[in-house]
Amino acid sequence: GGGWILVETVGVGQVEVEIAGKADTTVVVVNPGWGDSVQANKAGLMEIADIFIINKADRKGVEETRRDVEQMLELSDLGHDDWRPPVLTAVATENKGIAELWSTVLQHREFVEASGELARRREFRLREELREIVARRLEQRARAIITDDRWAGLQDQVVAHGIDPWSAADEMVRSVGA
Repeated sequence: GGGWILVETVGVGQVEVEIAGKADTTVVVVNPGWGDSVQANKAGLMEIADIFIINKADRKGVEETRRDVEQMLELSDLGHDDWRPPVLTAVATENKGIAELWSTVLQHREFVEASGELARRREFRLREELREIVARRLEQRARAIITDDRWAGLQDQVVAHGIDPWSAADEMVRSVGA
């Protein structure tokens, strides 16, 4: 239940990819003449996008941009039963293309619900969330048990290459288990 939550990010860094991994539908907005499509591909855009939208479609370069995106989609390993990210256009400042975008978001939602993909994505996210919480709790326990001096000492040893990070972590975890 509940309403819809929209999360906007800027750029295509690791953080954006992580946020996209927590979303049911990811819309990637590009502008005409966005330049190096290889860059976008490297950033993992093709893996996270459910819908592409070319904004500022009143500028020149829209068709080239559409061709770039379509070409990258051709090269990506979409199965034939998979949702294929459509490439839409919009001029947000004039409210053009927004209704089509929304109806496409709803179509995507229907698709992932019907295919079981939505349930799979959400189950995966819950498992990940549980894993992250356990890791954080263990770290908090280790911090509570290990003296500040010992913690700092192990960190300094790692930085000085006197011990590798894995061995230092093992030592910290052993303290928690004791």
